[in-house]
Amino acid sequence: MQNIGVPGLILILVIALIIFGPSKLPELGRAIGSTLREFKKSTRDLVNDEEAKEKKQEPTTQDDKTA
Repeated sequence: MQNIGVPGLILILVIALIIFGPSKLPELGRAIGSTLREFKKSTRDLVNDEEAKEKKQEPTTQDDKTA
């Protein structure tokens, strides 16, 4: 995905324009954007949940056990 570059992106946009037409591209862009936004939010929530579980399960330090 990193090797696409500007010419590759332009080619993809031209093909999308030909396939979907100019009236559908804004709708398609919004749908893709909202899908990516929801995916990022879900993964962020999952990571935060996992971190919270790990913090709960952390054993106490040696200093706490000897005191």
